[in-house]
Amino acid sequence: MNFRTGLAVGAGGALAALSARRLGRRMLDGLATRFERRLDREVRRLTEKAEQAGPLAKAALAGINALREGRSPFRALMNFGWTALKETLARIFGRGRRGRPTNIVERTDVGAPRRLVYDQWTRFQDYPSFMKKVVSVDQASGTKLNWKAKVFWSIRTWESTIVEQVPDEHIVWRSKGSKGHVNGTVSFHEVTPDLTRVLLVLEYHPQGLMERTGNLWRAQGRRARLELKHFRRHVMTRSLIRPDEVEGWRGEIHDGGIVTTPK
Repeated sequence: MNFRTGLAVGAGGALAALSARRLGRRMLDGLATRFERRLDREVRRLTEKAEQAGPLAKAALAGINALREGRSPFRALMNFGWTALKETLARIFGRGRRGRPTNIVERTDVGAPRRLVYDQWTRFQDYPSFMKKVVSVDQASGTKLNWKAKVFWSIRTWESTIVEQVPDEHIVWRSKGSKGHVNGTVSFHEVTPDLTRVLLVLEYHPQGLMERTGNLWRAQGRRARLELKHFRRHVMTRSLIRPDEVEGWRGEIHDGGIVTTPK
C-alpha cells in the first residue's frame, strides 16, 4: 500500500467513525427529546391534579421535576421520598388546623353499690393515687377543676367545668386547654344493689404534634379504658373495704351553676 492509498483508507475510516458518532448523537438526542416530551406530559398531567392529589401523586411530581432539572435518579428518588413523607404528615396533622374530634365510649362494671361508686368518682383529688397518667387535680370550686397529666413524656394542663351533675346519676363537663381538650359525660347505672355500671363518653379534641400522633393510633381510647380499670380496682380493693371513709361531693349542678349543696 502506497502513501496515497493508506491516506485515503485512513481518511475514509475517520469519516466513517465521525458519521457513526454523529448518528449515535442524533439517536441519543432523539431519545432524550422523546423522554423530555414524555416528562412534560406527565408533569402537566400531575400539575393539573396537584392541588387535589394525594401524597404519592405529589411525590411523583417532585421526582419528575428533579429529573427535568438534570438531577440524578438517586436525587429524584430522594425528592420523591421526602415529598411523600412531608405530604403524609401534613395530612395527618392538618396543616396547622385543629384536629378532628375523636369519640370515645367505654364502660366498666364495678362490684360495689352505686352510691359508693359515685362518691369515689367525685373525689377527684384521689385520682393521682391510682390513675397512672394523672399528676394532680385541683378543685378550684364546685364546678371548676384544674388538671395536670402526662401525655407521652410531656406534661399537659387543662381546665374543666362541670355543667351538669346529679348525684348517683351523671356528671357532664366541658374543658379547655392549649394542647387539646376533652368534653365528656359519665353516668352510673345500678345493675344490682352490689353491681354498678359506669358508662364514659368522651369527645377528644387533639391539638399539637404529640396529641395528633396519639390520636392517629387511638391512644386516648386505650388510655381511657385503662384508667377505668384502675378506677374499678381502686373501688373494689380500697373503697369497698372502708366505705365510711369515702365522702363524695353530693351537690347538684345545672347549666354550670350549683343549685343544691351537700347537707
